[in-house]
Amino acid sequence: MSDQAPLLEARSIGKSFLGNTALDNVDFSLLRGEVHALLGENGAGKSTLIKILTGVYKRDQGTIRLDGEEIFPTDVAQAQALGIGTVYQEVNLLENLSVAENLFLGRQPRRFGMVDRKAMREKSRALLARYGLDIDVDALLSSYSVAVKQIIAIARAVDLSGKVLVLDEPTASLDAQEVEMLFAVLRQLRSEGLGIIIITHFLNQVYAIADRATVLRNGKLVGTRVLRDLPRLELISMMLGREFEFLTHEAAAVQPDENDATPAAFHFEGYGKRGSVAPFDLKIRPGEVVGIAGLLGSGRTETAFLLFGVDQPDSGQALVDGQPVSLTSPKAAIAQRFGFCPEERKTDGIIGDFSIAENIALALQGRQGWAKPISRKAQLELAEEYIRSLDIRPPDPNRPIKFLSGGNQQKAILARWLATEPRLLILDEPTRGIDIGAHTEILKMIERLCEQGMSLVVISSELEELTAVAHRVIVLADRQHVAELSGSQITADNIMQAIAKPQQMEAAE
Repeated sequence: MSDQAPLLEARSIGKSFLGNTALDNVDFSLLRGEVHALLGENGAGKSTLIKILTGVYKRDQGTIRLDGEEIFPTDVAQAQALGIGTVYQEVNLLENLSVAENLFLGRQPRRFGMVDRKAMREKSRALLARYGLDIDVDALLSSYSVAVKQIIAIARAVDLSGKVLVLDEPTASLDAQEVEMLFAVLRQLRSEGLGIIIITHFLNQVYAIADRATVLRNGKLVGTRVLRDLPRLELISMMLGREFEFLTHEAAAVQPDENDATPAAFHFEGYGKRGSVAPFDLKIRPGEVVGIAGLLGSGRTETAFLLFGVDQPDSGQALVDGQPVSLTSPKAAIAQRFGFCPEERKTDGIIGDFSIAENIALALQGRQGWAKPISRKAQLELAEEYIRSLDIRPPDPNRPIKFLSGGNQQKAILARWLATEPRLLILDEPTRGIDIGAHTEILKMIERLCEQGMSLVVISSELEELTAVAHRVIVLADRQHVAELSGSQITADNIMQAIAKPQQMEAAE
């Protein structure tokens, strides 16, 4: 494949936002008749590169060539006219219009100045027949499944563009049968010479459909490899940015006691949600830290959302101290003394214009109800207690939280939940985006909370972080809990091996 002239070629692409580098001298090439996977964790630069290729962003430096000619797309419409079409995870079509109207929106065939609906229906049927779809094109788009909508969106994008198709997380909401239905369409388009770029976090699907993969990390190109020559373990190493070091689980404080017969305080039995996380069993004892590992998109955050009642399961049950409980909402979870620090701190964790004191008091206020407001004096006393104990800086409870550093914002969110005296605390990426000093303080805090008898679930993409604090590590891949490690088994190498080679859960209790 490397002997072919690229259909689409980007060289030395650079892009910055407000002085922060999003892409640094990145190269990318797409061949005719190729499915090319663009991979990387959060912040890798995938979306920025795609938006530059499709005209959403203007590049700061570098060149883009399509069919050997340099191009300068300034918006999506111009990129489409040049031959580059995009289909996003959330299909950008109009549910209240018919299939035919969506396919030809903005370019309806006309006769005597009027929309020729008969011609539009005929063209729509012919267009969809190419993809093996025989459906009622007069029916509303909303009447069809997500998979059919994806194919309709692809049909429109290819008909508009015809050279390059960009798919952003196309299978995120599809089941296995629907994924295969979509992949059959992609294989057909590949055979017809279309170049396809696919962004996905499902490695099984990458190996099932893609020919090559390009990995970005922190805005830089890690490499482009032919997938048939690339072991899965090496691909994961490229994405995570670490070699296999065979780290040992040295922290004596987190070694499990083989004779500990303490019953589980929390038991999630056959717990799962279709399209989100496959059913799993999870037991958590008092004073235990359970780590959750996996690549982005593996189901880590989805697991947290189920545990905290943000999402509701369609299978299994939750038990607290052996008694069934219904976690139908975060409020119900808080009533069971659960706490949750979300991954997206700025959008899901804080209210930026509220003060530190107001942010810390939020969970307590929510638990007792808004009809019984916490007094300003009580808010300040609570905030001052945790500002001292967690060393939140600057130590001003009236300061809007948006003016704090990421590490101090994270401490304030932790304070919010600690104020509720939780029995189970779920931490999703607790140290992401914070400085090394705050990072160390938060890890020490996790150890102290564990010693005090609190149960914790810690979700982290930093494998060394999990090896330092977790008693057990649950490994996820493709939205399934695939392995469980404990004690000396918990090494970065073993976790990566489990991600790379999904296997049946082996309880190590």
